[in-house]
Amino acid sequence: MHSHAQTDAPYAISQNRMPGYESESSTMAPSEPKKDSAEPSPYESRPSLNRIPSHGSTNANRYPEPENVIEAEMEKGGLAAPAPLPPTGGPPPGFSPADFPDGGLEAWLVVAGGFCALFSTFGLVNCVGVFVSYYVDGPLASYGASTVSWITSIQVFMMTGLNAVMGRLFDNYGPRWLLIGGTITYVFGLMMLSLSTEYYQIVLSQGIVSAVGMSAVFNSAMNSVIGWFFQKRAAALGITVSGSSLGGVVLPIMMNQLIPQIGFPWTMRVLGFMFLALCSFACATVKARLPPRKRPLNYLDYTRPLKEPAFLCIVLAGFFFFWGMFLPFNYIELQAREQGIDPAIIPYLLPIINAVSIPGRILPGFLGDRFGRFNVMIFISGLSGIITLALWIPGRSTATTVVYGAIFGFASGGFISLISPVIAQISDLREIGTRTGIAFFASALGALTGSPIGGAIVSAQGGSFLGLQIFCGIVMTVAMFWFMASRTLQVGFKNVKI
Repeated sequence: MHSHAQTDAPYAISQNRMPGYESESSTMAPSEPKKDSAEPSPYESRPSLNRIPSHGSTNANRYPEPENVIEAEMEKGGLAAPAPLPPTGGPPPGFSPADFPDGGLEAWLVVAGGFCALFSTFGLVNCVGVFVSYYVDGPLASYGASTVSWITSIQVFMMTGLNAVMGRLFDNYGPRWLLIGGTITYVFGLMMLSLSTEYYQIVLSQGIVSAVGMSAVFNSAMNSVIGWFFQKRAAALGITVSGSSLGGVVLPIMMNQLIPQIGFPWTMRVLGFMFLALCSFACATVKARLPPRKRPLNYLDYTRPLKEPAFLCIVLAGFFFFWGMFLPFNYIELQAREQGIDPAIIPYLLPIINAVSIPGRILPGFLGDRFGRFNVMIFISGLSGIITLALWIPGRSTATTVVYGAIFGFASGGFISLISPVIAQISDLREIGTRTGIAFFASALGALTGSPIGGAIVSAQGGSFLGLQIFCGIVMTVAMFWFMASRTLQVGFKNVKI
C-alpha cells in the first residue's frame, strides 16, 4: 500500500496538470525515482509521470516513453490501453498518389471495358446527325428540323444530365449494378425504338428509356477509370473516351449502309445486340478500386461544390461548351446539303469528324498529364470556338467543310477526354461521382437547349445557317474564358503546370 501511495500521488498531480502547463520547463524536469519504497516499483527505471506533456504542448512528440507508462498503469488497473488514433493531416487510405496503381492488368482491363462502354453509348450520341437526317426525310417529314432535333437533344440531356443521379449511386454502391441495370435498360430502349413510328414513341424510347441506360453505363465507366490512375489519369481517360470516337466513325457508316438494305427497325435491333455484347464485356471488367461509401442523401452535397469558385467556373464552362458542341454534329450534314457540297461526301462528314476525334481524345490526355490539364483544356476549348468562327462560316467548298470537320473533331474530342480529369483535379475522389454529375448536369442543360435554339435560328433566317454558326462559335469561345477564370482563381496568372 505504501508503494501505491507513492506512485499514485504523482499520477494524481500529473492528472491535475494535464490540461496544460504554464511553461515548457514543466514538461522537462525529471523526478528522482523513489528509493524508500517497501517494495520495488516496476517504474523505477522510467521517468516520472510528471514528465507526461499535455496534448496541447508543442513538445508532445518528444516523449514517447511516458505513453508506455500510462499503458502499464492502465493494465495494472485492469483497463485496456486505448487504440492508437489514426494519423491526421494526410489523405485517407487509398487516396494518396502512391496508392494509385497507374497501370497493371486490372487497371487496363477497366480501361478496355470503359472503351467498349463509351463505344456503345457516347458513340451512338455522336451519330445524332444520322438520326436527324433520317427522321426529317422519313417518318417525321411533317415536323421541322428544330422539332426533330428535340429527340436527340433530350437523349443527350438524359444521358449526361442524369450523371447527377448516377454519380451519387456510383459513390454509394459502386459500378457493378449500375452497369448491369444500365445495359438492360439501354438495349430495351433500342428494341422499343425499332418498333416506334410516332414522334412521341421515338421520344420515349430513344430520348428517355435508352438514354437512362446509356447514362448508367457511361457514368460507371468514366468514374471507375478515375479511381485507378493518378499520374496517367488524363491519358487513361483519353483512351477510354476514344471508344466513343471510334463508335462515331463506325456507327454512322454502318447505319447509312444498313438502313437502305434492311430498314431502320432491323438496323436498331442489330445495334442493340452488338451493344449488348460490348456492354456485357464492360460489366465483366469495369470495377471500382475502392469500396463504395454509403451516405444518406443530403442536398448540401449538390450545393456545397457550387460555392467553390474554381469548380463553379468549370460548371459554367461545360454549359457553354455543350451549348454549341452538338450543333455541328446535328446540322453539318443538313448545312452541307444546303451549301451544295458533293452529295457523295455528305454521309461521311460525321465519320470524318469522329475519326479525327480519336487522336483528339487520346493526345490531349497525354499532353494534359505533361503540361497541365487546365492549360490544355483552355487551348482545346478556344480552338473549338475560333475554328468555327474562322473556317466553318466563311467556308464554301467541300475541302473547307471537310477540314473544319477534322479540326473540330480533334478539338471537341479533347474536351470530352479532359473534362473529367479537370474536375477530379480539384475534387475529393470520394465524391467524384456527385461532383462530375453536377458538372455534367449543367452541360446537359446546354446540350438540351443548344440544338433546338440552333434549329429555331435557321428557321428564323429562312434556312440560312449563318446565325447558327455564329452562335456555335461564340458560346464555345465563352467556355474558354470560364476555364481561364478557374485557372486564375487557383494559381493566378503564373506560367505553371496545372
